[in-house]
Amino acid sequence: MKDGAPTLSTDGSGLRVAVVAASWHEQVMDGLLDGARRGLADAGVTEVDVVRVPGTFELSVACAALAGRFDALVALGVVIRGGTPHFDYVCHAATSGITEVSVRTATPIGFGVLTCDDEQQALDRAGLPGSAEDKGHEAATAAVATVVALRAVSQAGTATT
Repeated sequence: MKDGAPTLSTDGSGLRVAVVAASWHEQVMDGLLDGARRGLADAGVTEVDVVRVPGTFELSVACAALAGRFDALVALGVVIRGGTPHFDYVCHAATSGITEVSVRTATPIGFGVLTCDDEQQALDRAGLPGSAEDKGHEAATAAVATVVALRAVSQAGTATT
């Protein structure tokens, strides 16, 4: 675990979650998707749908289409810097789009989009054997923890710390 990262343990039993995953960079995406599935299983989530889209740019529209049908979403993708501004455009579009969907629909979306300078950085964060981090697991856990926190506030009428 990275220094400063919270340890989240949440009961997500009964939640319906969709994982929206890009297809580019297959090895990295397989690791992120496996990590998200592990994170959801660890939280007790058994109703999980997986939707694959072509790339990271398409995550926003897929999340928008699914937001009303699930308690939470997990968006997974990877963008690796190249020699053109494509990296900047896709990273900005994915971040802004996913944020906009989450805020507009009040649907928690775990953000598991890797924005890396090179493939090795992506592999180090993909939750694969030997990876330093497991961003798929983190994104799934964050989505479930946010649903649980929002429900607690809604039911109690006040926030707890």
